Amino acid sequence: MKAVVAPLAGALGFVLLWQLAVWLQVADPVLLPAPLETFRDTWRAFTTGTLGFDLWRTVQRTALSFVIATLIGVPLGVALGAKERIYRAVEFVVDFFRSTPASALFPLFLILFGPGEGTKVAVAAFGAALVILFNAAYGVMNARRTRVLAARIMGAGQGRILFDVLVWEALPQILVGMRGGVSLALVIVVVAEMFIGSTDGLGHIVINAQMLFESGLMYGVIFVAGALGYALNLLFLVMEKRFVHWAGK
Repeated sequence: MKAVVAPLAGALGFVLLWQLAVWLQVADPVLLPAPLETFRDTWRAFTTGTLGFDLWRTVQRTALSFVIATLIGVPLGVALGAKERIYRAVEFVVDFFRSTPASALFPLFLILFGPGEGTKVAVAAFGAALVILFNAAYGVMNARRTRVLAARIMGAGQGRILFDVLVWEALPQILVGMRGGVSLALVIVVVAEMFIGSTDGLGHIVINAQMLFESGLMYGVIFVAGALGYALNLLFLVMEKRFVHWAGK
């Protein structure tokens, strides 16, 4: 109950603070509508508009980007982590692009993939893959040496050590990278939906509502995107506790 009550109390406090700001007229009511009005506009968009479909399109793009990023980032990160000298040679490139805002790479991906669906997925997968690769590599490099030495003493070969020791040792860090990767993929997808010729998705609705001064809908969709990100993060936290319960032991 404590785990449920605390987040609900925080959410309720935020809504009350928002309503207080409306009562005090901190901003123009057109720019800062009341929470009830925001909820009403968002619910109407779900029931009579396209918000449900747009949410699904954003989930689809995020899921596809994340799957591509995982299929690239995990094996490559494990392989580079197992050969630390090779990783150190490419570490600058990985860290450079990992630190570069994804929105700055939009022109490059538009040239490579054109102004279509592929650009949104590719740029999100690229950003997420770097986060996953980084965590996978460091998870392998930081594996406990005592377990590696014990496996060698017992006659395990390099391949056996990699798959039976290093990968399992790195799995908690890999899941941390995947959790960060899926969150980043969602952020990039929503931003891409705003600025790369999209006709659907949460980002598309946000930018359209902003231009039409539909502030209630705009805030509502922002909260929907935030709730989606929170749910994805919570899902991976549950997975970490369920499947890597040995972490730190």
